[in-house]
Amino acid sequence: MAGSGPLAQDWEPIVIRKKAPSAALKKDEKVVNAARCAGAENESIKKYELVPTELKKAIMQARMDKKLTQAQLAQMINEKPQIIQEYESGKAIPNQQIICKLERALGAKLRRKK
Repeated sequence: MAGSGPLAQDWEPIVIRKKAPSAALKKDEKVVNAARCAGAENESIKKYELVPTELKKAIMQARMDKKLTQAQLAQMINEKPQIIQEYESGKAIPNQQIICKLERALGAKLRRKK
């Protein structure tokens, strides 16, 4: 009596598909660097540029003028100290909200108008 009874049901197979990489993953520094090393074209390399030299110098200079550590500045803008470190080393992808918070906390204009 195979195929009859309460346990014999016709279930549709379930196909589990992996999601495409999220936008956050495409911007992840490790992913971007791995793509650069491999010579692969990654849309996040084209779309997102790292902190320009003049901006990172301006942040560092304004912070030192105020005699603040990276940790103190991070606390003032309610961000992690790693964020300040990444901006000053040029490894961060610029975020206008963070730059605006830095300008207010440091009392300095960090961006130039284009």
